[in-house]
Amino acid sequence: MWTINVMNNSDFPTTERPGTGELPHGRPPQTEFDTGLDYPRLGSVTFRRGTLTDNQEVLFEEHWPRLGRVLDDTPVDIDSWFGRSGHPTIVEIGSGTGTSTAAMAPCEADTNIIAVELYKPGLAKLLGAVVRGDISNIRMIRGDGVEVLARMFGEESLDGVRIFFPDPWPKARHHKRRIIQSGTLNLIASRLKPGGVVHVATDHAGYAEWIDELVEVEPMLEYKGWPWPQAPVLTDRQVITKFEGKGLDKDHIIREYLWTKK
Repeated sequence: MWTINVMNNSDFPTTERPGTGELPHGRPPQTEFDTGLDYPRLGSVTFRRGTLTDNQEVLFEEHWPRLGRVLDDTPVDIDSWFGRSGHPTIVEIGSGTGTSTAAMAPCEADTNIIAVELYKPGLAKLLGAVVRGDISNIRMIRGDGVEVLARMFGEESLDGVRIFFPDPWPKARHHKRRIIQSGTLNLIASRLKPGGVVHVATDHAGYAEWIDELVEVEPMLEYKGWPWPQAPVLTDRQVITKFEGKGLDKDHIIREYLWTKK
């Protein structure tokens, strides 16, 4: 077992109106793990203001209180938030602009999808797609994915975790910021129910080599490779994401990874 010590949120005050999806500027609170494993380190996070269109601002004001949350220490009550019980739940870390998220959701209408993203304009685009498409099975959390998993979800509470095209942090001195680390895989595994699925995709050759070294590092996870036709959750990403498209334009090879919780 491992324990976590969470830095005090009161050290990072914000004057924004509650419910508008704002986060404090500067270095965010960060969980301290005592597992001896490697976890991505957060740098300072700054957010540009005024980057939403007027229409996005209106949609955010109206719909975010129902569809979105900001990182905090209150555990997510999944059944209450989605207004239904007994449905599998998947967390997507780093949903970006949500293109793939919104496209996949109607194909898995019985699954609860929680998109986690730091960048507010990306969440605004996804929120707009959810509202316009009347997509009922997507909710959103603004925050760092590792922090959200550690602080807002209990052990064995999720059926899947997705990480599509995470920032590769290509410079060697920044590799410690890569989200795929031994500690992150351990944290994900602890949040998955037995049989739950981890799905990672990257188009960065250096990151793929990094992940290749970690596929067997977490004893609670069984590496299934790719493809895995018997996966109990949808693994067809339906559409090409923004970052995937950029990679394909450069003739990058897409690598996908699947694990299941033992």
